[in-house]
Amino acid sequence: MTVQLTIRNVPVQVKKMLSSRAKADSKSLNTVLVEALSSSAGISDEISYTDLDHLVGRWSDDPEFDKAILAHDQIDEELWK
Repeated sequence: MTVQLTIRNVPVQVKKMLSSRAKADSKSLNTVLVEALSSSAGISDEISYTDLDHLVGRWSDDPEFDKAILAHDQIDEELWK
């Protein structure tokens, strides 16, 4: 959810700096302003993933597991007609 804000009496130098940053980053002035306000408020817009990345590189070969899932590698030709 978002809201609209009107900001008055912004110093010209602040506007110039933010406009320059927007142009340099190929972003809209609005995006740069929202990022600056969020950062100042201590709110990060970084994406937080809750996936299985913590398991990367932790796999160990287990012949018993491989044997247990072997049946899942079989294709049932009747299901593919």
